[in-house]
Amino acid sequence: MQLDLGPDPRTDVLRRLHTALIGRLGRIVRPPDKRRSPEWVLVHGVIGAQTKTAASNASTDGLLADYGCWEAVASAPVGELEAPLQRQTFPSVAAQRLKDCLGAIMAERGAVDLSHLSDLETDAAMAWLERLPGVARKNSAGVMNASTLGRKAMVIDGHHRRIMQRMGIVPERADTTRAYDTLMPLVPTEWTAADMDEHHLLLKKLGQSLCRPRAPDCTECPARSGCATGRRANQAPLSGRL
Repeated sequence: MQLDLGPDPRTDVLRRLHTALIGRLGRIVRPPDKRRSPEWVLVHGVIGAQTKTAASNASTDGLLADYGCWEAVASAPVGELEAPLQRQTFPSVAAQRLKDCLGAIMAERGAVDLSHLSDLETDAAMAWLERLPGVARKNSAGVMNASTLGRKAMVIDGHHRRIMQRMGIVPERADTTRAYDTLMPLVPTEWTAADMDEHHLLLKKLGQSLCRPRAPDCTECPARSGCATGRRANQAPLSGRL
């Protein structure tokens, strides 16, 4: 017989963290006109490795403007795709990944069309996406959550994962997939897909500004009192913190 141990306390930590981040960083709400098609979000993720979001946005928009449709991008020689991807950190790698990914979709679907994902449960849709070359958990969750699909899937980038590890919410050595599998059952039931999107964007901003990979500024972090690393850095409580 399995005992009911009640709600996981980490869920309440996430609630309080979200409130604290909004109090310090303000709201970060993705407007409807910024929710692109699933195909656009997929391309953005596939080419975006180690590249700033603004650059990947410009590259993705540029590809669609230059070629007119994703099928034309899929048909272009990989060498030709490197020129419009020069904003990316690794243009040749991005071009090959994009070519392989779009080619796989064309082979299975006959077009670069992800409309069938709307008919699938979120987990099944993500599993389908992760069979594509160059698509891992961050990308599949992004397609499901940040696009017009608007599903409840937590996008986890390096900043997000690092903060969750430092707070002790996910295992210290968890990769993105394990972090996702740990976090999803902890997400407050009342959170919508938009709440999950905002939570990710707030954590990304925190990771860029205070909870940096090196030399994190724990003394100024609004999440410090709920963070195992922050408490070790400085035991003195601060008013107004998480």
